[in-house]
Amino acid sequence: MTKIIACIDGSKAATAVCDAAAWASQQLCASLALLHVLDKTEYPTQEQHSNLSGNIGLGSRENLLEELVELDEKRSRLALEHGKHLLQAAKQRVESAGVAEVSIHQRHGNLLETLAEMEADMRLLVMGRQGEAHNDESHAIGSHLENVVRTLHKPILVALPEFKTPQNFMLAYDGSATAKSALDKIVDSPLLKNLPCHLVMVADATPQLEAELSEAGARMRNAGFEVTTAMRSGTVQPTLQKYQQQNTIDLLVMGAYGHSRIRQFLVGSNTAKMVRLSDIPLLLLR
Repeated sequence: MTKIIACIDGSKAATAVCDAAAWASQQLCASLALLHVLDKTEYPTQEQHSNLSGNIGLGSRENLLEELVELDEKRSRLALEHGKHLLQAAKQRVESAGVAEVSIHQRHGNLLETLAEMEADMRLLVMGRQGEAHNDESHAIGSHLENVVRTLHKPILVALPEFKTPQNFMLAYDGSATAKSALDKIVDSPLLKNLPCHLVMVADATPQLEAELSEAGARMRNAGFEVTTAMRSGTVQPTLQKYQQQNTIDLLVMGAYGHSRIRQFLVGSNTAKMVRLSDIPLLLLR
């Protein structure tokens, strides 16, 4: 059974991740797994500590280094305990939001490796835009998120602080085969059902593109969506952001659309640009 997986840490985004994951879990009628990963490079495991202390052999400085190892071990134990408290608080929050099936998982290792191991059982991943290291930077993007977006092949919901239940969404569309596939995923999923959709194409208008946009709008209307179609010329990111602000859009949905202009904003450094500059949560379709 596939599940929603939400990454929890001590950042300001943690409550937004909980709220976004709770919403997605209820929309999809899927169980929710809360995950906390303690980075072993920052908090070494007991085995790593043992290897270090066994290789000290530095004469008069040996006692000092042993004390440093003991302090690191204590720091790691405290961080693990803190993580457990974070998970318990997150569990209480999502349960109070109405999620019935919640599990908690704590790992001591690498976040990307852990998520890759869990990917087969993952229906949707929910992460905050930045972690604890960027708590005071409102438009920063965490390195973990950027690496995850590049590597995983499952949809990723990027939560921003003070998440609110979406009342509508905007789908960036370009008419390519992969764009149509992304549209099909939205149509076939209950995640965004009953939400008004703004289907937006950023391109210089041509009869062919207008026909493709109209066809996509009809596809969604036939599936029961309320759809507004729009074509805008200009640079992708600022054009989408301007449309979002003018139409009070709550959620931006994008995908890796072949070799299109939009795809240029979802690979390499441009992924970070889209996520960093957005004022609303993003659903990235993989």
